[in-house]
Amino acid sequence: LDQMLPLFASRQIRHRATLGGNLATASPIGDSAPVLMALDADIVLLSRSGERSLPLHEFFIDYRKTALQPGEIILRIEIPRKSETRSVFYKVSKRREMDISIVSGAFRVTIEEGIVRDARIVFGGVAATTRRVFAAEEAAVGKTLEESLPVVSAILAQALTPLTDARGTAAFRSGVVPSLWKKFVP
Repeated sequence: LDQMLPLFASRQIRHRATLGGNLATASPIGDSAPVLMALDADIVLLSRSGERSLPLHEFFIDYRKTALQPGEIILRIEIPRKSETRSVFYKVSKRREMDISIVSGAFRVTIEEGIVRDARIVFGGVAATTRRVFAAEEAAVGKTLEESLPVVSAILAQALTPLTDARGTAAFRSGVVPSLWKKFVP
């Protein structure tokens, strides 16, 4: 979060906006969703009938559509404490600050004795919703980060079908996706 927040919107928006509001818009280029998904955040929703909790990756249903039911609000976001992990957030945009993402990536891995034991690989701006790439996560587990590089990069190149829009072409985004993982691997 400390890597994402300085790049999040403008100073005025940062002082008024909420993470819940950023998530509720369900924008595929929202910067908070990839980070929170990589951190295994749950979103807790509240209505007159009570609370319910969802893993954040289940909250986004389609382009600008969420699992919020009529009468529900976002009560809180819960982020579990995890030790012994390495996490990073990358944002590709035309400007460093005060610009929306073309592509963003958030990665979190747990490494024990040099081997990846758990991984989260999440991208924004490459599909109708922010996406965890489960196949890439599974492919990284049981390998060193270096060993995971070619197989995870190949999966990432095929797993997402980026759109072409005003911010970037599908070809550009498709090339950026594996390069962010390569940047993460030392």
